[in-house]
Amino acid sequence: MNEQIELLRQRDQFYARARRSVPAARRFAEWSLSYWGLTDWERSADVLLCVSELVTNAVVHGVPPGRGCFLLRLRRDGTVVRVEVHDSGTGVPQVAHPGLDEGGRGLLLVSALSDKWGVGERNPGKIAWCEFALT
Repeated sequence: MNEQIELLRQRDQFYARARRSVPAARRFAEWSLSYWGLTDWERSADVLLCVSELVTNAVVHGVPPGRGCFLLRLRRDGTVVRVEVHDSGTGVPQVAHPGLDEGGRGLLLVSALSDKWGVGERNPGKIAWCEFALT
């Protein structure tokens, strides 16, 4: 019974190391928010943008060739929606300072739109995450 309740609060999906995974992950996140009744939540667009940014980072930087996939996990815990992207790459993502370069602003957006964000350890790799309060 607890397993079934847990599945209702957490949605997991694996994706290939391919650019087409970004819109697919965004659709999965949109479906998950709808499943939880959060389609009209004022922060749903922020969640979807952060999913796109974290997934793009995993595709471009986080999944080494030959390892092929990463995990997107969306979780609703009471008053928080948490987005996690698990990849097998090395290195720690950091917020880029805005400049003249194209790109590199994904984590700047994540830090501006979410209430909290960070990077956790995983073996191999890391978990990039962000959270949004439902209040």
